[in-house]
Amino acid sequence: MTKKVAIQGIHGAFHEIAAHRYFGELPIEIVECETFEEITDLLARREIDFGLMAIENTVAGSLLSNYVLLRESPVKIIGEEYLRIKQNLLSLPGQKMEDISEVHSHFMAINQCREFFKQYPWIKLVESSDTALSAKEIQLKRPQGHGAIASELAADIYGLNILAEGIETNKRNYTRFLVLSHIDDTTPKSCEPTKASLCFSLPHRKGSLAGVLGTLADNNLNLTKIQSMPIIGKEFRYFFYVDVTFSDYTKYLQSIFEISPQIVDFQILGEYTHAIESLENVHNI
Repeated sequence: MTKKVAIQGIHGAFHEIAAHRYFGELPIEIVECETFEEITDLLARREIDFGLMAIENTVAGSLLSNYVLLRESPVKIIGEEYLRIKQNLLSLPGQKMEDISEVHSHFMAINQCREFFKQYPWIKLVESSDTALSAKEIQLKRPQGHGAIASELAADIYGLNILAEGIETNKRNYTRFLVLSHIDDTTPKSCEPTKASLCFSLPHRKGSLAGVLGTLADNNLNLTKIQSMPIIGKEFRYFFYVDVTFSDYTKYLQSIFEISPQIVDFQILGEYTHAIESLENVHNI
C-alpha cells in the first residue's frame, strides 16, 4: 500500500531524495508542503502517513525552530536519514556557461556555492524560496540566460541540463533528516531501537545538567547531540534536546528511570534505529 510522505519543498527537493533513500522500495507518494509546520499539521490531522524534516546540517548548523515544532506537535521520530548535499548548476538545454547572466536558488544553496561563482563575475546570484522551485520556474518560464542551483533529481524532473555538478565549496556538506509519524503510531519496529531523542528542562540547581549527563554516561549511552533552547517567560531557563545512541536497550531504559527524578518537562521525542555509525559511510548522492 502506497504511503503518503510529506516533505518541505516541491518535487526535486533534497527532502524528496532523503525520503526515497529512507523508504527504499516501499511505494510512497510525495506530498509537497511549503513549511515544516504544514507537515506536522498534516500528521496531527492524520492526512499523511509520514513526514521528513531537516534538523541539522554540517555547514549551516541546527534548524532551531524545528526543535520547538518537535516538542509542541503531536508527532514522534521513527527514523533518520543522512544525505550529502550535492549542489548543481542547472539551465535550459543548449545553454552554455557564458550564456548565463543570473542564477536563482535558496540563500543557503547560494552561500554554499559562492566560491564557484567567483570564476564567473558576470553572473548575478538571486535568492529564492527553494532550490527545486528555482529549477521548476526555469522549466515553466523558459528564461534565456537563467540558471538554478538544485539537485540532480530536480534536473531530471524539470528537463534541465546540468552545466556544472558538485559546485558546493564544502564537499562534506551533510544534512540529517528526521522521519516523523503520528504520536500514537503502533507500527511494530523492525528491530530494537539504538538511538533516542529526548527533551527536558532542569531545576535551577548547581550541577543539574552534569548529573544527567553523568547518569547517561554511566549507563554506556553515547551523547551525539545536545541543543539548548530558551524557555519563553522563564529567564535563563532552557529546554535541552539530547540525542543518545546505545547498544543495550535495557541500559537505555535504566538511564531514563534514573534521570527522571532529576529533570522536569520530560519528553521522549522518538526511539529509532541509528542511521549511521560514521559520516564516512554516507553514500555520495
